[in-house]
Amino acid sequence: MYTVIAIIIMTVFFLSAAIRILNEYERGVIFRLGRVIKAKGPGLIILIPIVDKMVKVSMRLVVMDVDPQDVITKDNVSVKVNAVIYFRVIEPIKAVIEVEEYNYAMSQLAQTTLRSVCGQAELDELLSAREKINSQLQEILDMHTDPWGIKVATVELKHIDLPQEMQRSMAKQAEAERERRAKIINADGEFQAANKLAEAAEIISEHPIALQLRYLQTMQEMSTEQNTTTIFPFPIDLFRPFLEIMYKEKKGKGD
Repeated sequence: MYTVIAIIIMTVFFLSAAIRILNEYERGVIFRLGRVIKAKGPGLIILIPIVDKMVKVSMRLVVMDVDPQDVITKDNVSVKVNAVIYFRVIEPIKAVIEVEEYNYAMSQLAQTTLRSVCGQAELDELLSAREKINSQLQEILDMHTDPWGIKVATVELKHIDLPQEMQRSMAKQAEAERERRAKIINADGEFQAANKLAEAAEIISEHPIALQLRYLQTMQEMSTEQNTTTIFPFPIDLFRPFLEIMYKEKKGKGD
């Protein structure tokens, strides 16, 4: 009786030590007497107790938030920059035997790379060319983690914290830029209006009756408004002799 119970207990311990079940997103790196055999999974895995040892590795995409880093840009501006990294293990054996605690190693590598890349760029480039900075970070990290069996999918700058003095300076610069654009737009509008007035003057000079029609239209517009203005119309033809005399005198002086 005691022998049967002992056998049952030993069988239970053997099965609990030998059987492992891995999820779909997990792989198990098998070590037999200290040497790597292969990576198994997912599903049911049978190990030799005492002889085999298994290390689980997750194959899912990992999202890592890089702590804010103090960076001095190329144009000597002190900023704080943080980022987020998306990576996954593609070769579980390398991730286990090539680096100790690949998550910690990835975090430290990301911090140093972030400081290095951002320190080589100017502030305007950090603010306006984030895609370029992200590509540089992703390329450098992927190159260093490739021997670890890790693939860096994406790196994104998350936040750039500027000093208060720099924020005020940039606000003044933006305001001055908006004023400059407003003045340019206003001057451009005046220039276009002057061109249109010059074209209208040329048309009226060729067709003098157009000036009289414009005069009558202005009188009509004024009469429709509710005001106390009194209008005394004068035919423009009354001024024609005087205009001709002035034109002849001017022409005679020119000759």
